[in-house]
Amino acid sequence: MADEDSQSEIVLRAVALDDPRARQLEDRLIAEMASRYGGGGPKPIPVEHFAPPEGCFVVALLDDTAVACGGFRYLRPEVAEIKRMYVEPAGRGQGLGRRVLADLERRAAEAGYGQMWLETGTEQPEAIALYSSVGYLPTAPYGEFKYDERSRCFYRTLRG
Repeated sequence: MADEDSQSEIVLRAVALDDPRARQLEDRLIAEMASRYGGGGPKPIPVEHFAPPEGCFVVALLDDTAVACGGFRYLRPEVAEIKRMYVEPAGRGQGLGRRVLADLERRAAEAGYGQMWLETGTEQPEAIALYSSVGYLPTAPYGEFKYDERSRCFYRTLRG
């Protein structure tokens, strides 16, 4: 995954969250969040939250191996929520998260959403940097970690 040729081999594929490749990445994400924040990590999300047409889950495949993922789900009318963004440690810093995010935004716009919202936290400075760099703006805390002072929430209006 280190050179430009490897990047061109990445295939983004929509899958169900219970696809074994998606589950493996979600398990790694939960373990990493537990390590960064303490505790057991974020709660599992029901598979149906990412089911089309209101949701979508994407894995980035390199030679049929899942190396990154992310999804969106219905939050409220016209607003989708980004969840489970994750890139394997060996693939970080190579634009995989940016590619998954752009694909999710495109799919969400096609599904009729006008905004994307997300929650991340202070222990994920690389995530905050990614979202800020592509135009996400801070918004009031919401959701599962609304009262956690480490929570940081962002939104972006989709251009369609």
